[in-house]
Formats: sequence, C-alpha cells, structure tokens
Amino acid sequence: MPNASRAETPEKSGSRLLGDFLRSRRESLDPVRLGLPRMRHRRTPGLRREEVAQLADVGVTWYTWLEQGREIKASAKTLAAIAAALQCNEAETQHLFRLAGQAYPASQAAKACAKLSAHTRIMLDSLNPLPAVVQNQRFDIMGHNQAWARLMNVDVETLPQEQRNCMWLAFNHAGWRSAVADWEEVMPHMVAMFRAQMGEHLGDPHWEDFLERLLASSAEFRNTWQRYELRSIENRVKYFSHPQAGRLALRQNNWWSAPRNGDRLLVYIPDDEASAAALKIITTAN
Repeated sequence: MPNASRAETPEKSGSRLLGDFLRSRRESLDPVRLGLPRMRHRRTPGLRREEVAQLADVGVTWYTWLEQGREIKASAKTLAAIAAALQCNEAETQHLFRLAGQAYPASQAAKACAKLSAHTRIMLDSLNPLPAVVQNQRFDIMGHNQAWARLMNVDVETLPQEQRNCMWLAFNHAGWRSAVADWEEVMPHMVAMFRAQMGEHLGDPHWEDFLERLLASSAEFRNTWQRYELRSIENRVKYFSHPQAGRLALRQNNWWSAPRNGDRLLVYIPDDEASAAALKIITTAN
C-alpha cells in the first residue's frame, strides 16, 4: 500500500515550490547579522514575513500570499528585490526566477562570465599551437590564443567590444569569413545553433538587441534566420583555408565551464597529417 499512497500524493506546482523555497531561505537568515533589532520573543526562526516584505519593499499581505504558494505573478524587478532581501547567492537567485517562471535578467547572469579568469588565460596560451577560443552562450569571444587568431585571420584585440563575437564576424568580417572553407555548410549550422541558444533568452534585451543588429547587417543572415532551423552544439570536423598553408581539416572539440550554460572552450585539433603540417606553418610564421 505505500506505493499507492505515494501515487495519490500530487506533485507540487511551481508556485508551491516557490513558496517552500522562500520560506526556507527566510527561516535560515539571522536577523542580527542583517542589522535588524534583536527581539526577545521571536516565534519563528530567521526573519519574519513582515521583515522580508519591508526589506524587499513589497506589501506584507502580497508577500505572504507568495510564500503560501498562491497563483500570483511577480515581476523580475520584484523577484530581484526579494532575492536581495533573502541574501540569495547567484544559484539561488536563478532558482527563484525559474520557479517563478521568469527569465533571469541578463545583467545578473552576465556577472559570472563577464571577464576571462587568469587561469583560463593561462590554459588558452598553454594550448598553443592548437587554436583555442572561449565563447559565451551568445558566441561572444571571451578569450583566444595566438593560434586561433592566425587561423581565423582576425585580430580580435583591434575590434570594438561589440564586434568581438563569432556570429557577428561570420557575417561582417571578410578575413574571418575567408578562413572558413566550408562556408555553405557552416553558416546555416551556426545560425541554427544561435537560434537554439536564443530560445533560452527570450525577452532578454541584450540578446534581442544583438539579434536586431545581425538582422540589419546581413541579408544572408536574415534569409537563413527565416528558415527557423535549430541545431545543438557538437564536436565535428571543420574545414579552413589559409593563404599560406592552404586547406586544413580540424576537429572542433567543445568543453564547458562549471556553471550550466557557462562559457565554452573550443579547441581545434588536426584531423590528418596534412592538416597538422599546415597548422604548423600557420603557427610558426613570423
């Protein structure tokens, strides 16, 4: 009979799970550490609902309903205020937004990957002469090594910050595009990957603005975008062309950083001896 009992127990809705999470966070906090007055007779552990509401600048009744799991809507701004009041860390804030059915603000999510760490910089340089680049979900170039810059025929450091993006370079940089030997295959694949990634950031102004820039900059991108194709990121052989070394076949290998959907490290490894010899020419040239 225990199995029947479990089967009859309904799963909690997102609102109920959100309420449970809020209550758990509230009860885990120390009022004294937050600078609240010490009260001799506290009936509940942690903060009171009234104190959270005050810290988040929301109504006590409304917050109580939210914590009780009622079906009410909270804006992203209000959720951020509640997360701050409850001293939520990055992962907890993302979880709160997810339970509330809201997209996590880009301004917050970008903090985790806005700057390349010194350790990642060392790793990229150590991978020379293998071309390597670190991208975020939007294909922004977070870092690269010399071998990658020579392979792609682009000096990223001389570009404005808003152009340091592989999607943008693919459609707007002649040197980058000339380095891709199998353009007709790679181009729609890239757009399909970008569309799949975009699906996780609907309503994000940073992503929306970048998409508008791409649509305005390239008729080829606009036409390919309208196909509505989606592709996942995968390891595959890609073909490159270099004015001195000729054609190369390099296998793209992808690794992700610790956070879910974090920065992605791409390392290109020769797929045959001829490509290995060609890559040596590229990376040792003066």
